[in-house]
Amino acid sequence: MIVTIVGAGRLAEGIAVRVLAGDHRVRLADAEPGKADGLAAGLSARAGRDSGRPSPFVTVGGVSEAIAGADVVVLAVPYPQGRLIVRDQGAALSGVTVVDTCNPVDFSTFDSLLTSPGMSAAEEIADANPRARVVKAFNTTFASALVAGWVGGLPLDVFLAGDDGPAKALVAALVADGGMNPVDTGPLRRARELEAFQLLHMTLQGPLGLDWASAIKLLP
Repeated sequence: MIVTIVGAGRLAEGIAVRVLAGDHRVRLADAEPGKADGLAAGLSARAGRDSGRPSPFVTVGGVSEAIAGADVVVLAVPYPQGRLIVRDQGAALSGVTVVDTCNPVDFSTFDSLLTSPGMSAAEEIADANPRARVVKAFNTTFASALVAGWVGGLPLDVFLAGDDGPAKALVAALVADGGMNPVDTGPLRRARELEAFQLLHMTLQGPLGLDWASAIKLLP
């Protein structure tokens, strides 16, 4: 599977580590010159050290170049950049599975979401490009937990929401291949609750001394 990750920050790194752990190929793209190249070098070095095998296939390019022919495009960018990217890419994303990871948090207050009531960032992305097959995922997983693949000795739960069944199944397979547990929460409108849930999760980091290393986990 070819997975394009747009963004080269810590979340992009965590997702890339899991994608590579599932023996899939990664393409990286970022608007900041050199940033994707730096992440690619770090990923290749890490993979070679951990596995003892030749570095997995990691490439870097512009957004349009990286999207072409990809099976999954992951938007690991802050709100509202994802919406602008899918709008600008237009037909290039027609029929493509697009994963929205963002949390539209008002970071000036850490007390609210920037989306309008009854709307999620993922739904805004779907509205911006109805031809893309949008799935909400990875918004409740912090970067450090993704790099490790687990928290407290348990595999991460990755909550998914989407209206396109095959697209959601593809993302679920990607998650499982990376050693994590996909949790289907229903249609794309459930992204509203996932984004609100992660806002609460974020606000608890300081009071509970979690240091951005916790995870939301469902236990039987």
